[in-house]
Amino acid sequence: MRILFLHQNFPGQFLHLAPELAARGHDVLALTDAGNTRKSTIRTLRYKHAPAKVDPAQTRLGRNYTIMSDRGVSVARACAQLRDAEDYHPDVIFGHSGWGETLFVKEIWPQAKLIVYAEFYYRGVGADVGYDPEFLPYGLDQILIAQGRAAHLGQALIHADAGVAPTAWQASTYPAPLRSMIRVIHDGVDCTALHPDPQASLTLPDGRKLRAGDEVLTFVNRNLEPYRGYHSFMRALPEVLSARPNAHAVIVGGDEVSYGSPPKGAKGWKDHILSEVQDQLPMDRVHFMGKVPYAAFVTILQISRVHAYLTYPFVLSWSMLEAMAAGCLVVGSDTAPVAEVIRQGENGLLVDFFDVKAWAQSLIDTLAQPEKYAPLRRTARATAQERYDLRSICLPRMVDFVESFGPTA
Repeated sequence: MRILFLHQNFPGQFLHLAPELAARGHDVLALTDAGNTRKSTIRTLRYKHAPAKVDPAQTRLGRNYTIMSDRGVSVARACAQLRDAEDYHPDVIFGHSGWGETLFVKEIWPQAKLIVYAEFYYRGVGADVGYDPEFLPYGLDQILIAQGRAAHLGQALIHADAGVAPTAWQASTYPAPLRSMIRVIHDGVDCTALHPDPQASLTLPDGRKLRAGDEVLTFVNRNLEPYRGYHSFMRALPEVLSARPNAHAVIVGGDEVSYGSPPKGAKGWKDHILSEVQDQLPMDRVHFMGKVPYAAFVTILQISRVHAYLTYPFVLSWSMLEAMAAGCLVVGSDTAPVAEVIRQGENGLLVDFFDVKAWAQSLIDTLAQPEKYAPLRRTARATAQERYDLRSICLPRMVDFVESFGPTA
């Protein structure tokens, strides 16, 4: 089979799938944005995308669709050039629908089977919009804007042959007629690389060492922001560290904005929220690590006694499942994406996203009684192995799914 991957930040979600398909003898090619500098063993072509500036006053609710469809046009033109210059005709195209890249590829290759990665469908009601009124204004305008943002996602799936979503809840965000097109297959977590290590140790920037077995509370996200509960966590932290004088908080994440908007008058949320509670914190036991290499990330999970994970009703982070694979005790927000995986008192604990007092009490209790919660850590890892393991579960399922669209299937 000839398989073409589309992703503006390739390899993205196709990090393991594309090489596995190539290893199975398929002719695998990727097309990505010219500005993407990520490396891959897969032959990768790049398209140039220089969109015209969008005037919000003119485009109004169509602004998002204009931005996404403009990228779709750039991709379609690059595909047409590839078709004509190399007589290239893929059997299967697999692309992420989030940035509009797949919108028009069927016009270039109508006979190809198109699979879209259907990660999330924006809703006016019932997901992230309005969930946290402190930081996310909620009214009719916000509902209409959110619903309007889904236009390109619906079009992408309508023109595809099938979609893939990583979790059942994320698939459920799509309207029923589109949901029936989506197969739920997670990207997978490498449970071989991610495992408990009683010998793990982390050297902090000031030279101190934290080791597995120490009283370490971890919090990890790509960026520290309200969508991922940074504010609830930080507001609980003073009480936690006051009650647990030997505990250290290790916080991983950047100070950019992945989702939502930045705070007024500030670049990012890290210091904006920290300024609320800094005077109440023993800052010598609060360690902001920024963004770390993957090996350091794994080590941080391996030394964690308790791992806090929060999210709005939105895309579930890989890091939560990776923490479970590493044998962490996860205390998670009682939101739909988390509750799909974490069973209260069996493989982790759930706490109301907004209940700062409950967060503090739960984190204090779990830090204080590691032996009591050791069975939950073991069950968390078992959950990751049985449902989300990359090599034995998820990758084989994804390979089978892609190959089912081949010309000889």
